[in-house]
Amino acid sequence: MTMAYILFVNPSILGSVKDSQGTVLPRGQVLIVTALVAGVMTILMGVVANYPFAIAAGLGLNAYVAFTLVLVLKLTWPEAMGVIVLEGLAITVLVATGFREAVLNAIPLDLKRAIGVGIGAFIAFIGLNSAGLAIRNPVANATPVTIGHLANWKFLVFFIGFVIMATLVVRKVKGALLIGILGTTIFATIVNEAKHLKIWDEGVAAVPHTWASLPKGSDFDLLGKFTLSGPFVKLGIISAVVAVFAVMLSDFFDTMGTAIGLGEQAGLTDSEGRLPGIGKVLIVDSLAAAAGGAASASSNTTYIESASGIAAGGRTGLTSVVVGILFLACLFISPIAGVIPQEATAPALILVGYFMMTLVKDIDWRNAEIGIPALVTIVVQPFTFSITNGVGAGFVAFTAIKILKGKPAEVHPLMYISTAAFMAYFIRGLFVP
Repeated sequence: MTMAYILFVNPSILGSVKDSQGTVLPRGQVLIVTALVAGVMTILMGVVANYPFAIAAGLGLNAYVAFTLVLVLKLTWPEAMGVIVLEGLAITVLVATGFREAVLNAIPLDLKRAIGVGIGAFIAFIGLNSAGLAIRNPVANATPVTIGHLANWKFLVFFIGFVIMATLVVRKVKGALLIGILGTTIFATIVNEAKHLKIWDEGVAAVPHTWASLPKGSDFDLLGKFTLSGPFVKLGIISAVVAVFAVMLSDFFDTMGTAIGLGEQAGLTDSEGRLPGIGKVLIVDSLAAAAGGAASASSNTTYIESASGIAAGGRTGLTSVVVGILFLACLFISPIAGVIPQEATAPALILVGYFMMTLVKDIDWRNAEIGIPALVTIVVQPFTFSITNGVGAGFVAFTAIKILKGKPAEVHPLMYISTAAFMAYFIRGLFVP
């Protein structure tokens, strides 16, 4: 119940952007592949790792695909999904070789937290933009962003939805975001019907012809729509590697923290806070990332919402198997995806951003050596509309400050390599037309 919202939010994000060829992913098909990959990989998590951890398309990662890879870097959808497959395979190799420990130790903890906070701010900004609250300023030589026109029915729908979801979250109602999305959609449909279906595009915020249907062969057309060579041809080797590296960082460390946190909640960690058999968890999770890209559902990852199943008593993989079966059952509700307006999912994005930004309290802001790079990492992401830019700027700032402070030995060798890669990415325009 607490994870089902992703079935509607993922299509909303991936289906909101045209690629360089003018292609838009059909929301109904995105819902189907989202449910399919989440179902299969969650069942695999239960069978292989025997932990009550559920998997689904990662928020933040799907925003990276849509708004950085496709919108900013101008990749086609198959090329963008190829980046996700590559990062999933890269993480799989890191896990299989045991190299993950070296990578994990290379990046300072507070910088990892800052990456998560920055992604949260980025997602919240996307929500504000989807709601029409923060828009591009049409006036030349004025502020780049301004407040939108709020005296309209669409903004009222967003506002009502935000109030509903925020209230449910504050009251700790399980499935708050899903309930809010569905409730807001019902309200939007009532308003739209009263206005003779003139507020949204045809089919949006309208009573569907059918609420459920058997998936047809064409509903799975997004499966296998990716290319591994495309990103390198379009971006060049350096930029493509940096793009893969940026999403790999977020995916890799988010999973490590989530798995350990869930294990602690379930009482499954040892005396040193380690989760026995975490290698199996990470293998399944990394394969899920690659599977998500291969299915055009974006990278899939272990969900912190698995905590609700643990709170209800789940301690073994049987919990994951049940959740996976329920995800597969959702293959039959794809007609609903096209009904949900973006004003119904925008409040959910803002609140997901809030959840991710709560990590900001754990950053040591009193230490400027880490506080400044953390700030750079956080603010650059939403302000440049790019997770890659934020991560790269944070890495460069951290390494530069340590060197200038006379503490180069405190920078891990892998951080030097990463910083060099990001610097090459930032100044590539000096050498590449």
